[in-house]
Amino acid sequence: MPRFSTFSIVACDLEAKTWGVAVASKFPAVGAAVPWVKAEIGAVATQSYVNTSYGPNGLKMMAEGVSAEKTLEKLLASDEERAIRQVGIVDAHGNAVTFTGEKCHDWAGGLIGKGYAIQGNILTGAKVIQKMEEIFLETKGDLPTRLYAALYAGDRAGGDKRGRQASAIYVAKPQGGYGGFLDRWIDYRIDNALDPVAELGELLELHELYMGTSPKSERVKLEGAILVDLQKIMASLGYYQPKLDGVYNKTAQESLKSFLGNENFENRFYAEEGLLDQPVVDYLLKKFK
Repeated sequence: MPRFSTFSIVACDLEAKTWGVAVASKFPAVGAAVPWVKAEIGAVATQSYVNTSYGPNGLKMMAEGVSAEKTLEKLLASDEERAIRQVGIVDAHGNAVTFTGEKCHDWAGGLIGKGYAIQGNILTGAKVIQKMEEIFLETKGDLPTRLYAALYAGDRAGGDKRGRQASAIYVAKPQGGYGGFLDRWIDYRIDNALDPVAELGELLELHELYMGTSPKSERVKLEGAILVDLQKIMASLGYYQPKLDGVYNKTAQESLKSFLGNENFENRFYAEEGLLDQPVVDYLLKKFK
């Protein structure tokens, strides 16, 4: 039976109404089994000879108003192999619990604080989860940012003593999914890689690039040299034919609509004002030059 040696952090931000899990392991596709999250209900990380039923069953209990502590008790009571399990849970109120069975492979253990549970098994040592806690508490920003910072810190502090292979982050908030239809806000996985936690960070950067917005003060006026650079890119890709003059006219606007739409940046382009978010400009100039 696969051991699913893993280190993870389960946490919430009650003010922002977000719950999530970040996890890494020397095991493929760890994100397919360990993290289970539901906005305004809670989050579960189930690992070490993983019993995947802990995820949906734990969320169901918490949806019925059962606390994280009682949920853990019920999950363990119904599992004859609880001695080899490890689990972290945070409920709708930020109550957190962690459990490490006495037969989990060394080093194994966990710690909790208000709104978070951190746990790991087959680690290089206790310093892994200690560093994760330190960085999680020190890091500013939204929950995905803090979860990833903690995961990266644990990875660089030694992580899974067998090596690296997979990582994942799953964060939910009400109507946080694309179009507002679901609560699945952040859901990224690296299933098999040499440095999966670092690659996960790259995906989060792309998420911010494509889904984020910039304040008005960070929007670029499409004119002059900047527009010429974009016109050159569009011309090389067949989006634009007229002269490269840096003039934002109807032709340039329509070409940019087509180009930026195909690049999935239509939500960061303000066609009538002739403005484009700075991170998008930087990304496009780097990608195509």
